[in-house]
Amino acid sequence: MRAPKQEKPSAPPSLSIFTPTVMSGRAVHEQRIGWALVFPSVFIILALILYPVLYNIYLSFFAFKLAGDNVFVGLRNYVQILTDSEFLLAVRETLVYVVFSTLGTTLLGLGTAMVMNKKFPLRGLVRSLILLPYVAPVISVVFAWQFIFDPVNGIFMDVFHTKLGLFAERFNLIGSPSTAIWVAILFGIWKNFPFTYLMILSRLQAIDETLYEAAEVDGANGWQKFKAITLPEVYFVISALILLRVIWNFNKFEEVYLLTSNVKVLSVYTYLKAFTGTMDLGQGATLAVLQFIILIGFILVYVKKVLKW
Repeated sequence: MRAPKQEKPSAPPSLSIFTPTVMSGRAVHEQRIGWALVFPSVFIILALILYPVLYNIYLSFFAFKLAGDNVFVGLRNYVQILTDSEFLLAVRETLVYVVFSTLGTTLLGLGTAMVMNKKFPLRGLVRSLILLPYVAPVISVVFAWQFIFDPVNGIFMDVFHTKLGLFAERFNLIGSPSTAIWVAILFGIWKNFPFTYLMILSRLQAIDETLYEAAEVDGANGWQKFKAITLPEVYFVISALILLRVIWNFNKFEEVYLLTSNVKVLSVYTYLKAFTGTMDLGQGATLAVLQFIILIGFILVYVKKVLKW
């Protein structure tokens, strides 16, 4: 005769009905702590970035006066700037400077990174020396370049005019508006390519060497390996670097202004308009807004078409 089947003891009542209340209270408490920790940073960003931007936009609709109240002029500042021939010239010089300096820093940085990715004696020392232009103070290297291109005592004219005789007479490359822009571009490339080189080099070192070994087994040459392996691997890094370099070069001021007074890119033109001569801060603010609009438009198109975000 079978023994009667014993029933399993019933499980204790679930406490799940209390969990949501406890967790929600804890979550609210953690959220408050999070906001308390983030608030100082948010306040600093709003005070130092957002407020000046909004005030600059507000100021662009006024004729600014150092003494007395500002006068509301609506879109007059924008109309005057957009119809000013100096503004159009500044836009053209800015485009030339941004395109060639960005292209130069990218190509030189890529080429240097590929060379520095190879093994050779004293590679670590050479890698460190390449970074010197980027970390050197701007003011010191600017003075050095001004001495190099000095028409009387400069090294450039001494070599190409006196010794090689390539020029019939001495002239000031930095002092001529037609040549000063190219000197500024060369300076920007030399000064800023180490950053591009360093970022690309870090990505090259992360590429699996077996990919190149497999390509060599298949008979691929150097160009084919670069096109099929290296370029796709560094594509995103290069694309991001180009975007950053365009933003930085578009707003570049100190390097151009200190090197020569004959290159009026938009940043220099804005400074001269706002803080020299009659000090028209209203039109200076208008120029800053227009630069912001141009740059934001480029970023949106670039991110969508190139980075494909």
